This record gives sequence, C-alpha cells and structure tokens, in this order.
Amino acid sequence: MHRSNSFVASLSSFIFGSAVAFIHLVPASAQSTSDNVIYLNQAWSQDDRDWYYHFSQGAVVLSYDIFLNLEVADGQELFRSDANSERYGLITQPAGSPYNPDGLPIGISKTVVSMPQWPGEETGEFAGVTCAACHETQLNYKGKHVRIDGGPANTFDMQAYVQALNAAIRATLTDAVKFDRLAAHLGAASPEAKTSLRERFERQAALTYEYATRSIASFWPWGPARIDALSMISNRVTANLPGIPENTSTPIAPVKPPFLWNAPQGLWTQWAAIVQSPLARNLGETMGVYMPMNLRAKTPADGLFESNAAIPELHRVENQLARLAPPSWPEDVFGKIDREKAKSGKALFVEHCAGCHNAWPYRWTEPNKYGKRFVLVGLVPQSYVGTDHTQTEAVRPFAVTGQLSNNLPPELRGKDAVPMAAFKQSIQLAVLERAVAKLKLTPAELLDVNGYREQPQPPAPDRVYKAAPRDGVWATPPFLHNGSVPNLYEMLVPASERSK
Repeated sequence: MHRSNSFVASLSSFIFGSAVAFIHLVPASAQSTSDNVIYLNQAWSQDDRDWYYHFSQGAVVLSYDIFLNLEVADGQELFRSDANSERYGLITQPAGSPYNPDGLPIGISKTVVSMPQWPGEETGEFAGVTCAACHETQLNYKGKHVRIDGGPANTFDMQAYVQALNAAIRATLTDAVKFDRLAAHLGAASPEAKTSLRERFERQAALTYEYATRSIASFWPWGPARIDALSMISNRVTANLPGIPENTSTPIAPVKPPFLWNAPQGLWTQWAAIVQSPLARNLGETMGVYMPMNLRAKTPADGLFESNAAIPELHRVENQLARLAPPSWPEDVFGKIDREKAKSGKALFVEHCAGCHNAWPYRWTEPNKYGKRFVLVGLVPQSYVGTDHTQTEAVRPFAVTGQLSNNLPPELRGKDAVPMAAFKQSIQLAVLERAVAKLKLTPAELLDVNGYREQPQPPAPDRVYKAAPRDGVWATPPFLHNGSVPNLYEMLVPASERSK
C-alpha cells in the first residue's frame, strides 16, 4: 500500500526526535571543538572518546614503526596519511591526546606485546584495529562534521582498506627503491639492519596477505559501511590460524555494523542474535580482526589456545558503552523538529512499529538468577522480514577438525568433521577460558565481566534478524541489517519505490 507523504513525514519527525533512553538528556545542542568537529551530548567526556577511539583490544597488524612509515602501493604518500585514510572512509583525528600521539585515524591503535604468550610469539609495538573503526559515525553537513559516538561506520570500506594495505606491503617488499626508503626512515642503514628489517616485514606481511586473499576475498566488493564479520571470524578461527583451508567460507554476507548505545543493556546485539555474553561477543569480534592466537600447537601445554586477549580493556569498553546515551537530533545544526508532526509520528510508531521495535521506557526481561533485567530486543524471522537471507547461510555448515581434533570437547573429540558452529564455538570458548584463567578473577569479578548473563546462555534462535530499539536511529544510515536503504525516507516507503 502506498504511504502518504504526511505518514512518512510524521513518523520521520518522531524518529528524529526520539533519542532519550537510559540517560535523561537536555535538549540537544552542538558542542564544537578546536578541530571543527561537533560532538553531541552522549554522556561521554572527551577523555572517554579519546580512549575509545584508540584503545588496544589486542589486535596486531604490523610493526608500529613500519606502519607509520609505509607508503601506498603506487606512490610515496604515507599509507596512514589523512588523505589515504579518508580515501577508505576512516575518520581522521589530529595528534594531541595521550592515546593517539601520532595522529592516526579513529579505529587504529597501538598494541604493545611485552611478553610472548607462547614460544615464538613476536613482541614489540604494533599497529592494530579497534572497535571504533567500525563503530563510529561522522555526519558531514554543509561544512559541519557531527560526530556520533558508537554509531556505525557509514563510510569505512574495511575490505578495500585491507586490500590496499596488502598491496602497499607487497609493493614495498618487491620494489627495492621503495624498500630502501622505508629502511632509511627506520634508520636501517647497514646490510645487516636491512636484512633484519626485511625478515621482520616479510614475516608480518603474511598475515595481511592471508586476510586479503582468504578471510575477506569475495565475489564482489562489500563497499562502505558493510562488513561480513561472521565469515571473517569463522575463517580466521577455523581456517587461517589452525591451517585448515578447507574450512574457508566466502564472505558473501556483508552487513552494517550495529550502533552500540544501549547494547550492554540489550538482550542481543548482533543482527542474527548470536551471543548474549558481552565478553564472548567482544572477544569473538577481536578474534576476527588480527588478535594473535595460537591454534597450531599440539596441546594446551605447548601453548594451544593462548592469545593476546585484552580482557580488562574489553571490560572497560563495555562499561563505558553502558554510559553512552543515544544521540538526540541537534536542532541548532540540522534544523528544528516539527513538534506536531513528531506527536503524530509517535502515534504511528506505536501503531505500526512498536510491536517489534521496543521503545522507552522499554519492555524488559524478567530478572534472571542474578537479579538483572535486560531490554527485550525483537527477533523477527527472516522469512517474515523478507530481506537478504545470506547472513544466515554464508558460513559453511561443516568443518574439518584437523590437528585440533584431539583437543575439542568430548562430544566433538576424535571426529574428522563436525558442525561448523560447534567447532568455532569450542575454539573460541577454549581461547576465552584460557585468557580468563590467567587473570585469576574472583567469582564476583567473573560475573561482572560476563555482564551478569546466565551461563550457559540459552540457544541462539535460528534465521532471525533483530529489531532493536530505535533511539538515535536518525544518526545511523544506511538502514536495514545489510545497509541497503540509504535514508530514513526510503526506509518508510514501499520497497518498490526505493533507489535501486
């Protein structure tokens, strides 16, 4: 049925104005900074932001000194330059905060590995990837740059960025003049120093080459704001790191990163409602983006399941996200809200949307055995929604266990092939448990790290997509789980009338 312009306008006005959630906000206003960025009142301090933009979640991509001085593949421009970072949709950030002394773009961090977690693990300072690369938005409007903390990275093309990084690395290793420039920047003047640098560089280059040619290699480009994180995690955990290429899945189901405000309070975060524990969710994400893990040792005594897991940092970011408020529409930047239309839109939302999309003051779960309640998140069968179903089918159904066979849980042990989901989850759980054991947490601390979620969690539902609360949704384009709808107006009209 064709929806009238007044229907769309009223509902849009309500959505633009409905951004109050757990934290009561004063009417939104813009807070400008010296770098010409406008921050909204989302209950974070500038130190909160600066830490979130660049904290290390344990990812190791490339030696930090090499990354700082690496050139792009087809020129002498630095790969990490603002111009090149913006080319792939990263949000640039000037140097100045103690968390970013070298002016790296948001989402790029420094990871320090001071002690090897297993024999042969490389130590030193490394460039890594952190949460904000995929979970930070900047809306550019008439020369103004409005920052949305915890929003989806709606311009970042991660696949293209990693492929370009791989090309830059390969070009530097094969072009003697290019390599000599890198060596000169790093003070490697003698033949011995150059040889040592090349050996270090080649060893680390293999990681990004594997990423570009296996983990994220797809039939067609993902494009900006879309990442097939589930396939990336599966490929790295079950295929690349254990050396079982038969387990590789083609990443054909890129989706939009979810926004993160209210995520710690919600029952589910991922689009497909996969895991409830914040520790399992956050560590699983890190496993997909360059966190070192040992999945080739023969036994745990030899270092099998060791990792560079940064659990205290992941716990801190979860607690910080619990304080993050959804963004309110800044009327002094984007214009005044029509209050009458917003009132009409609220009634339309209740009638047409609230059955699936929870809204303030929210419907909650019953208290669990720890006395904690969580915001109910609607889960709608994909067959009912009618949108792209590939995320539920992208990862191959079965896995070859290889040399890990004898170190799996009893129900999987000794089998040559097992269900992929069970194989991946058993590896992730083994890595998580080993990392947690080293922290020697008390039962109360462990409960806190797990977000007071009951263990084991109930089985994840099959073939559903979440219908999350809509607070702050105006700031999260593009729309639908796969980012296929460019704006809210088109989201509210029949699919046949949308841009193709």
